[in-house]
Amino acid sequence: MIRTFAKSLCLAAAVALPLSASSAFAEVKTDFKVAWSIYAGWMPWGYLQESGIMKKWADKYGITVEVVQLNDYIESINQYTAGEFDGCAMTNMDALSIPAAGGVDTSVLIAGDYSNGNDGLILKEGGELASIKGQNVNLVELSVSHYFLARALESVGLSEKDITVVNTSDADMVSVYGTPEITAVVTWNPMLSEILANQKGELVFDSSKIPGEIIDAMMINTETLKDNPALGKALVGAWFETLSLMASDTPEGKAALESMAAASGTDLAGYKAQLAATALFYTPEKLLEFTTDAKLKQTMKFVAEFLYDHGILGEGAPSPEFVGVAFPDGSVYGDTNNVKLRFDNSFVEMAAKGAL
Repeated sequence: MIRTFAKSLCLAAAVALPLSASSAFAEVKTDFKVAWSIYAGWMPWGYLQESGIMKKWADKYGITVEVVQLNDYIESINQYTAGEFDGCAMTNMDALSIPAAGGVDTSVLIAGDYSNGNDGLILKEGGELASIKGQNVNLVELSVSHYFLARALESVGLSEKDITVVNTSDADMVSVYGTPEITAVVTWNPMLSEILANQKGELVFDSSKIPGEIIDAMMINTETLKDNPALGKALVGAWFETLSLMASDTPEGKAALESMAAASGTDLAGYKAQLAATALFYTPEKLLEFTTDAKLKQTMKFVAEFLYDHGILGEGAPSPEFVGVAFPDGSVYGDTNNVKLRFDNSFVEMAAKGAL
């Protein structure tokens, strides 16, 4: 999941992008690229590419779609924000803090799942969560892990001033954890389960304690989606065909899950354990229930406030409402004149109606 670089670099990505990054997408075209990185809920993206499901749906709409895996999560978002990809798998928080805050109008095409235990905080020496006070905590700084840590600390009356954040790449988390000086980490699956299975440590807080807040989605440049609805239709069609296969009790479904497990560095049992901690929306109807629930607005308010308090919305942001977030019912949190993140249900609604 998601989810290293210095704070100044993150802010540069958020506020110093050329204004042409967004407008560069605005054109009718036939060839598209979207990016994803390793995370339990995003493994279907790799499978639908390699299995030919993506090609089948792209062919249906007369386009080509390349689904590209990148090993570094933050780098995938930065490349999307810079205009190198038409879409990217990322969390709601990272979409708001990097592309949206940087001026790239972005749409939530598929809010595929929320983390329901896939993100966790490990103490190497175990004990109560409150014992983290005074320790260094390794995580991907300013990512959703940082937000998760803040929520965990709040639960025991602590704040970030009580610990020291150590910025660590997701690609390095497992190897870094094995060094003697590391005492606490925040990470996500598959790194989380690998550490717990093979090294000393105790899980003292996980994302099931904050259900629905860490949303994992496929984000698409809004102008690209507007000019090229075939892209939205092909991606949504391929996604739900893949999830239907995963949910089926068939040899083909098992083979798909085994392929995803291998790609994420585990076996079938291990991947199923990760999926058990992922509230994956297997049908369009379930996804629509989530994105039309009033709680989503409160979640995005929490996220925006966290980003503002940490200076992640940019030095020029006057308040948490600096960036507007539009919801399916037409309401907006934040500045209605600066809407840069949009929950777009239109293509998932087509899937629910069998209209793709």
